[in-house]
Amino acid sequence: MLAAGTARAGDFSIESAELAGGAFGRAQVSDSFGCHGQNISPSIRWSGVPEGTQSYLLTMFDADAPTGSGFWHWVVADIPASAHGIAPGSGNDVAGLPAGAVPMKNDTGHVGYLGPCPPQGDTHRYVITLTALKVAKLPVEHDATPAVVGYTAHYQALAKATMTVRLSR
Repeated sequence: MLAAGTARAGDFSIESAELAGGAFGRAQVSDSFGCHGQNISPSIRWSGVPEGTQSYLLTMFDADAPTGSGFWHWVVADIPASAHGIAPGSGNDVAGLPAGAVPMKNDTGHVGYLGPCPPQGDTHRYVITLTALKVAKLPVEHDATPAVVGYTAHYQALAKATMTVRLSR
C-alpha cells in the first residue's frame, strides 16, 4: 500500500493525518465490496487558499475502477471559504462537516463517503481533490451525479490541490 499524505498546487495544498503514513488505514477502507474496513473518511486540511475563493468542492475518485469511467467515492460541495479542513468521519456524519457543506451522492447512488476497496490483486489510484471555487454555491441539484458536480465545478474553479493515494488488495 502506497500513498502521498500532502499535495500542492502552487501554494494551495491539502494534507491528511490519516494518509500521511503512506497508506489508507483500515479505518478508511470500505466495509463492502469484499473489504472489511471501517469506512471512516479521512480528515482533510488545506492551506494557501487562492484569493477570491468563495467555497470548495472535495472529491475522491478511483481512476482505475473497472467501469470504463472510474468511480467517485466521495463528493462534498459548498464547503464554505472560511473552512480550513474537515474532521475524520465527516464523510458519513454531516455533524463533522463545516456548516453549509453539502454531502453529495457517490457512484453507488448513496450520499456520503465510500472507502476504497480495489479488486483482489489490483492496485488502484484514489485521487483526492479540493477545488477552490469562485462561487459560494455550486449551481447543481442535491441529487446530481458526481460527474455533473465535477463538470459544473470545472467552470467555477480557481485552483485545485490533489493527492493520490494507492491501495492494493
